[in-house]
Order: sequence, then structure tokens, then C-alpha cells
Amino acid sequence: MRFRFPIVIIDEDFRSENASGLGIRALAKAIEGEGVEVIGVTSYGDLSSFAQQQSRASAFIVSIDDEEFADGGRAEDNAAVRSLREFVAEIRRRNVDLPIFLHGETKTARHIPNDVLRELHGFIHMFEDTPEFVARYIVREARAYLDQLTPPFFRALTHYAQDGSYSWHCPGHSGGVAFLKSPVGHMFHQFFGENLLRADVCNAVEELGQLLDHTGPVAASERNAARIFGCDQLFFVTNGTSTANKIVWHYMVAPGDVVVVDRNCHKSVLHAIVMTGAIPVFLMPTRNHYGIIGPIPKGEFEPESIRRKIAAHPLIKGDPGKPRVLTITQSTYDGIVYNVETIKGLLDGVIDTLHFDEAWLPHAAFHDYYRDMHAIGAGRPRNKVSMIFSTQSTHKLLAGLSQASQILVQDSEAEKLDGFQFNEAYHMHVSTSPQYAIIASCDVAAAMMEPPGGTALVEESIAEALDFRRAMRKVEAELGESWWFKVWGPEKLAAEGIGRREDWLLKSGDRWHGFGKVAPGFNMLDPIKATIITPGLNLNGSFADPGIPAAIVTKYLAEHGIIVEKTGLYSFFIMFTIGITKGRWNTMVTELQQFKDDYDHDRPLWRVMPEFLRAHPAYEDKSLRQLCDEIHAVYRDNDVARLTTEMYLSEMVPAMTPAAAYARMTHWEVERVPIDELDGRISAVLLTPYPPGIPLLIPGERVNARIVNYLKFAREFNRRFPGFETDIHGLVKKKGNGGAEYFLDCVRAA
Repeated sequence: MRFRFPIVIIDEDFRSENASGLGIRALAKAIEGEGVEVIGVTSYGDLSSFAQQQSRASAFIVSIDDEEFADGGRAEDNAAVRSLREFVAEIRRRNVDLPIFLHGETKTARHIPNDVLRELHGFIHMFEDTPEFVARYIVREARAYLDQLTPPFFRALTHYAQDGSYSWHCPGHSGGVAFLKSPVGHMFHQFFGENLLRADVCNAVEELGQLLDHTGPVAASERNAARIFGCDQLFFVTNGTSTANKIVWHYMVAPGDVVVVDRNCHKSVLHAIVMTGAIPVFLMPTRNHYGIIGPIPKGEFEPESIRRKIAAHPLIKGDPGKPRVLTITQSTYDGIVYNVETIKGLLDGVIDTLHFDEAWLPHAAFHDYYRDMHAIGAGRPRNKVSMIFSTQSTHKLLAGLSQASQILVQDSEAEKLDGFQFNEAYHMHVSTSPQYAIIASCDVAAAMMEPPGGTALVEESIAEALDFRRAMRKVEAELGESWWFKVWGPEKLAAEGIGRREDWLLKSGDRWHGFGKVAPGFNMLDPIKATIITPGLNLNGSFADPGIPAAIVTKYLAEHGIIVEKTGLYSFFIMFTIGITKGRWNTMVTELQQFKDDYDHDRPLWRVMPEFLRAHPAYEDKSLRQLCDEIHAVYRDNDVARLTTEMYLSEMVPAMTPAAAYARMTHWEVERVPIDELDGRISAVLLTPYPPGIPLLIPGERVNARIVNYLKFAREFNRRFPGFETDIHGLVKKKGNGGAEYFLDCVRAA
């Protein structure tokens, strides 16, 4: 398949009518005669920005002429050489293989320092060869570079999609042909395009290999990704890290096994507990009054602390032996990560397997900022006894399509992964009809992280995140006493660049995080995760004026084309993935300033949030400030920050195993209990409030009074403020005379 990767020529004479200009344009014409596009520019411009274009080019031709050395002196002091060196360094920081040619006059090569020359693929002497000969030489190098870019599966898929084979296998659209037989199908075909549909194939295509058996180009790509991510084995998963977590658990856990789990875990881990029949022992994280979930204290990981929890568990009888698995959320939604080497040192051999749910941390292995703060990577020490798994969402922070995920494995000195048994668990969860575009995106996402390119991508994400924080602080400083939004994080911020990693470590003496005492060096905030705090709530849980609930801000932003990741009471969350640009975060700053202006001028909702008002006309007589004041008053009157904090930190008492409680539901041995009658009842389902999206109760646990109080608050709030409802998964909603009523499926009382 022919991809569009032009050759870029940088020559100040590219549009001139002198001999140099005529010569470089003749070369450009000869290159185009070889079927390759040429882009000609006359200056480097901003070097770093121009160097980022390396991802779109197949080669660079850079001009430097004898006239630029006319002043004599050392080459290192020459302005042209300095610019050339900076440009080459910026390219090589991202890409060590991209061909760079120097185009100059006959005596120029000896003036170029060796550190620049060794990064070049050739020196083109003007007029010594025909333009056609030089063009063929350059094009050959450019095509060789492009040929080695594609990783194994993506290469095989593109070749298959282009070879013109007739398809007699599923899917039934047969390479997109079926869509062309219908008007709406034509629309679908035009929207997604020929290549995606030709590449949507069945696992009967032998030349593409098998995801289920890890053979052929699929296996080659998984091995390539394992090399890049620095693990012993790696497996692509095409239906998300939720499925990846279940695969790991079904390889390791059987009914009755004791497992140790982060209470701040994704619901897929709780689903795995139900599915495997395990008995969970939870480690409890901290939480601040912003609603941000913090780290599990280091003391909770001490073997003796875990043994005490197991001994005190009402459903564990006798000596259960070693826990089968530990699952930790690494990183949390808001970016708190753990020192994995510390955890490994505490628990190697104490727990059979250490599993780190790194859905939000696949980038960490590629930058020194995260050293010791990720589970697996090149050069990481190997455990003596406990095997390590990491499950990662390449679609969250890297460049995978939605649902693109992967499982990383690091064997211990004592135990290696049994590939056959693991694949039995893999088959249990992975579709027999995987989407090949997702496999290709796993393949490409891994290839993109090959150093130095991956390191440069992560560093740019960190730099953009810090520049955003600096911009927000600059606005705050200029506003003086007037209110503004804050970005949650360390008070100290480097003036330029990415600063020091140590600045992001959580320390007990720092008040900004609100998590109390933390062990030195045990936790860090990932700087690319930015939680924006809106006015109205202090870190100590007290309310203040003005009060601007985050849900109103994020609905306002949505009407202006900005969609955020997560919304809390007085905070919302954004991520600086490798796809974020200066334009995006500058737009965020601008729109927040516009929100402030609309709030300060008390503008009506019909003017500033017309789409929201069309959906919820009950607010048509209100202004933006009035709506903020009303919701803020309800939050304050109900002391909702303390209510939610105490609810999540309250003791959850297990009355039966999650699997047993779920079995009651499947046998219809449950009752649909109204909120007011829930205290003391045993939940048969997961109860998960959004925000923050962390399960509050799991099947088999008893509802307590604090949870009931919160649910009553949510019911009344939802009735009063349509459009801002607290979404609580697990509750059954029914329409009643006085508004919606809510019920929870509980185990039927004896």
C-alpha cells in the first residue's frame, strides 16, 4: 500500500532564481518523477515544532552553502551550523532512523562537525551528479525507511487488504461490498472508508495469524510489543482492560481462594471476584474532601497487617494459606501511583501473584520520571517467588483504538507462565471474532513507543501538562483577589521544562494532597493527570463562597466543544495523553476564562447554555450564577463532602461471598428494597455512584446507615435538579407520584 510520506526540503533558495534555487528545484522535480511527493520550505522556523513533522516525512534534505561559512572561524561558532545541529538533535530525539541528507556545495562537508555528520544519511554535492541519479538514491533510502516502519501484524493486514482477494468468509459485508447495496450502507461506507472495511476480516485468514492461538503475524507483533515494553510475554486483548483483568484472574484464582484487593479497584476486578468465587480481603485507600481517592497507606501492605485482616474476616475459616493474588490500581483515576519496588519487596513470596491494574499507566515504562512507579519494564528486577502481571489500556493513554488493551507478564525466578493454561483463561474471555483493526492498533501503539520516539512522546505530554498548570497559575496571579480555578497538585512547579520528578512525590508535610501521613517515596502524582478544582469547597471539607459546582462547568464546556474525562462535586479531570496539543489546552484555559466572565456578569442560561436549556426548560428563568448558587447551597446544607467521604471510608461488613450473593440474584432469591428500608440489608449487586465511579458496595456486603443517608440525599437532589442527576449504577429507578423512586436488589430475607 502506498502511504503519503513526502520528502521535505529545507533550503532558503528553494523559491529563488539563482543557481542554488534552480539546482534544488531540479532535484525536487526528479524526486517527484520517482513518484514521491516533495514539500519545499525556505527556513527551519521554530525548530522543535518543525522537528515534530518527522512523523509525516520519509526524509529531510537540508541545505547549507559555502556562503554561510564566509566569515571563517570555528564551525561550532557558525550560526548555520548551530541551527543545523539543533534541528538534527530535535529529529534524533524522536527518530533515530529517519533519513537526513545535507545538500551543499563541494567544499562544505569538511566544515560540518562530526557529531552532526554521523547523524546524516548522505551529503549531496550540488551539480556533481545528475538530479535524476541523486533523486533515485534519496528515494531508495526513504522507501527503505518506510518499509521498516510497519510492525508485523499491521504490515500483514495492509498487504491482505490490498491484494484483491475475494472474500467468502465472515463478516457478511464482504470487505464493505454489502454496504454498497443500500443507501444508508453507502453512507456508512463513505464515512469509514474502504481500508477499514477491507481490513475487517475473519480469523479464517491464515496469513494474518490467530489472536486466539498467538500464531503468525499476531504472535510476532506480541513478541515485538513485549520487547518494547520490557516484559517476558505480552498478549493483546481486543475488548478492554476489563477483560484483561478477568483473564488474569481466571488463570490464577479458583473458588474459595483468598485474594487481596484495592478497595479502589475497577468494577471488572469485582466482577472477577464474583466469577471466580474468591473471598476478597480489601486494602482501604485514603480520600480527601475533594472526593479524590488517595493511596493505600504503606502499612496496609505489611505482611502482618494482611494476615490480621485475613484472620479477622468473618467468612475465612482456619488457615487459608497464602493469598492467591494481590490486585492494586496503579494509577488511580486522579493519577496517584505507588512505588512498585517497595510493594514487591514487602510481598514477594507472601502473595502468589502481584497484579497491577495499569489501565491508566501504559506510558510509564518509557520515561525516567516514572522509575520504580510502574510494574514491568526493561531492566526491572525480577521477583524471587511471585509472578507479576500488568494489565494496560493502550487506548487510554497511548494510541490504541477503543478497547485496545494488553497483558504484560514478568516471570519470577521460581515460576514461569504456563502458556497453555493461560490460554485456556484467555479463550474464556476473548471473542472468537476479534476486530482486526483493534489488533493492528495494539501493534502500532506499541511500535510508536519504541525509544527514543516513545520517550519523546511521554516527555512532551509531561511538558504540555506543566505548561497548562503554569498558564492556569498565571491567570490566577493576574486576577488577584478574584476567584479562579486551581489545578490540584504540588505547590512547587518548575519555571520551565518538565522539572524534577521529586517535586511530584507525596510528602507528609505537604497540605496540597489532603491524604495525611504518607511514607517517604512511596507515592507520586502523575503530572499528566490534571484535576481542576472549582471554587466552593476547601480541602478540609468546609464550604466557601462563591460556590461553583463542577457539573455546571463541565456542561458549559461541553456546549463549547470540550468534553472532560470525569466530573466530581467541585472538581473535574482531564488527561494530557500523547494526543494533546497546545491548541487544546489553550482552548481549555480560554473557555474557563469565558465561563468566569459569564458567571461574573450573571448572564442568563438561555444565552450561555442554550442546548442544556432546550433539554431542561425548567431552568429558563435562571442565570448561570443563580444555578451555581442553588446547587452549591444544597451541597453545603447537606455537608455532602463529609457525607461522601465518611460513606466511602465506613466499614463494609461482608455477610456472604460475592459469588454466593450473586447466585441468589440469578435464582431470583432477591427483593427489590426501597432506599428507606435498606439499612442492614445484604446487597446482591454492585452499587457504584458516578462520580467517582468506584464501587461502594459489592454483592454480599451489608448496607449501612451512612450509605442510606447518601442515597436519600441523591434521591432528593435528582428530583430537584434534572440534568445534574447523580448516576448510581445498581439502583433500580421507578417512576412514582412524587418523582423517581429508587430500589436496590438485596438478598431475600430468611
